[in-house]
Amino acid sequence: MRMMMVAMATLAVAGTAQAQTVAPAPAKPVIVTAEQAKGSIFTSPKAIIETKGGHTTKWVEMLLTKDKSSAGIYAATASNEDIASYPDNEFMYFLDGGVTLTSADGTVIEVKAGDGVTIPKGWKGNWKTAGYRKFYVTFGGQ
Repeated sequence: MRMMMVAMATLAVAGTAQAQTVAPAPAKPVIVTAEQAKGSIFTSPKAIIETKGGHTTKWVEMLLTKDKSSAGIYAATASNEDIASYPDNEFMYFLDGGVTLTSADGTVIEVKAGDGVTIPKGWKGNWKTAGYRKFYVTFGGQ
């Protein structure tokens, strides 16, 4: 009986030690400096770069939550896309370049460097750009 109690106590202590070693790292603020935002951030190991159909996108995600909300910096080359249903609620602040957003009802919004814009999930329309860099925040889950 004593052996069983010692074994159980040993397992309990080992389990506690293991739980302490796998604790998540503490949350910390993430900064993208003004200098990095000019473009050098996209050479970091965290940068994701994709090219599809001659259109290149680059981004660095600074935050991703369990509900798939995210924040980061993003750059894209020229594109002209019809969007059947925008995938997320998104706020964007354009650092340079811009975009012309033409909603399905014909409403046109010109967004340029220094502007912020919010697009709701499900928006339908056309996205046309000569290229841009922006900070973005998606929210409300996917």
